[in-house]
Amino acid sequence: MLQKIENIILNTIQSKLKRNLVLLLTLVAFILSVLMIAPTTMVLAKMLPGKNNDTFTIYTTLANGSSIEQTNRVTNCVVGFLQKEKEILDIEVFLGMGAPLDFAGLIKGSAFKNAENVAEIVVNLTKKHDRSEPSYFMVQRLRPAITENCSAITPNTVISFVEPPAGPPVLAAIVAEIYGSDANGIRELANRVSDVFKSTDGLVDVDIMQDDIYDTYEIVVNSTKVSRSGVSIKQLKDILYLAFEGMQIAVKNSDVYDDQVPIYLSLSKESKKFTNKDIRAVEMKLSSLKLMNKMGMMIPITELVTIHAKKSNPMIMSKNLAQMTNVVAETDMVSQVYPLMDARNVILDTFTDTYEIEKIGIYNLQLTDKRTGEIYKLIWDGEMEVTLDTFVELGGAFIAALVLIFLLMVIYYKSYTLSGIILLGSFLSIIGVIIGHWIMDIFTTDTFFLTATSLIGFIALIGISSRNSLLLIDFTKSLMGEKGMHKAEAIAYATATRAKPIFLTAAAIILASSLLAGDAVFGGLGVALMFGTIAAVIASLVVVPVLLYNADLERHFNFHDKKSVSVYEP
Repeated sequence: MLQKIENIILNTIQSKLKRNLVLLLTLVAFILSVLMIAPTTMVLAKMLPGKNNDTFTIYTTLANGSSIEQTNRVTNCVVGFLQKEKEILDIEVFLGMGAPLDFAGLIKGSAFKNAENVAEIVVNLTKKHDRSEPSYFMVQRLRPAITENCSAITPNTVISFVEPPAGPPVLAAIVAEIYGSDANGIRELANRVSDVFKSTDGLVDVDIMQDDIYDTYEIVVNSTKVSRSGVSIKQLKDILYLAFEGMQIAVKNSDVYDDQVPIYLSLSKESKKFTNKDIRAVEMKLSSLKLMNKMGMMIPITELVTIHAKKSNPMIMSKNLAQMTNVVAETDMVSQVYPLMDARNVILDTFTDTYEIEKIGIYNLQLTDKRTGEIYKLIWDGEMEVTLDTFVELGGAFIAALVLIFLLMVIYYKSYTLSGIILLGSFLSIIGVIIGHWIMDIFTTDTFFLTATSLIGFIALIGISSRNSLLLIDFTKSLMGEKGMHKAEAIAYATATRAKPIFLTAAAIILASSLLAGDAVFGGLGVALMFGTIAAVIASLVVVPVLLYNADLERHFNFHDKKSVSVYEP
């Protein structure tokens, strides 16, 4: 077997046509593998793939000013769909508040929710080993039906599905931070960006993190009328608060508890409701509330107050002492990179009617309003930012590893050529990494992404493949210097002899890495090690010998022609 491998390698490296063919095929394979990432997108990149969880959360956010009854109707609609699922163990609904903090809620700020127009629904599933459908497939299947039917109950309702992240938690998959000094301008730009997100394929759960401006009614107390009527302002405030919010009016002693039990008084739910959302309805409701003065006369509240219609005061958001707002969106089983680039291209093409657009940084934008001259900045954040930072840092680690290996080889061999051969043989393992992800994507039901763990696997392969090339070069040097073998015979014999340990090492790596290939988070690492190892073996046994033959080994190894000695002699 070793003799056959030796003859094949010897015939290949001694034929100029075969040598050029090997190098050409290697170059073509490398170019095609790179093209599989961009621009063909046959292999998609993502920070981390979806994780099969035992729980997920549904956020419901109605328009500001909506009542708790409206929020309850929306959540009941959502729960109605969830109750049809056999693999859901239980459902918890939190009306007007956030659910207990989880990993994702720490970043998304669910603990600060305290309003009648918000609710959270926590869905607990059976264990992932007991169900055939992953949680992210269930979310993908339920999202369209729930959003279409339940969002229509109340206008401007946003229903978002939130899953525990596989990696670092972020506010959303895609976050567009819009900075500026004019609140109305920020609001206008945010609405336009939101419309772009809604029309971009792959983006769901689009929302703007800002309060809606809606009609409110302010009750102004006429202190002169109050003093003349014989009632106090405190009486007036208490009756309003008692009627619509409820307040403690007495306590009751208990035979069971040591503490006194407070007694609250409030209007019934039906009595609290207004017939319409206009000033006339408010006046009619307040006219039914009356106060008794010191003389025993009942005075309607409307005689003591004046009602003014006004707009609500939206919350002002800021970050780093700069006024801003966030436009957020989640991805529907796709990488966040490609929808973001599509949305960014649409913004560049369509926003020029109102703004002068300038690119800042890698992909952020600065927009100047042509009418007012106000300057706004659109900064991308979320999982996209984490992905970019991670890939840049891993790329830096990869370059650092290559440089360190190259410098060590230069010190060891005192030759840039041999060091470059080792480096090139290590780098070619990326062909197997990319092709391996493409093959896995064909045989898996969901998209198999090139992830951060995939790059970690590729960096780990550099050391393995460098070791293979190093052994071949050292053995070739030994055969030429000690046994007097010529270059071609020494390379062929060294390659054939080292083929067996290289194959055994590769088999051990592939078998061990196969256990990781099915994992949601570390699947990329396993696939990168498996297919990258195969590519590294081919590069070590085929490409490296060709490169060594093309190098001037006689000069590098100080080889002088002499009588050849058998390799079996000491």
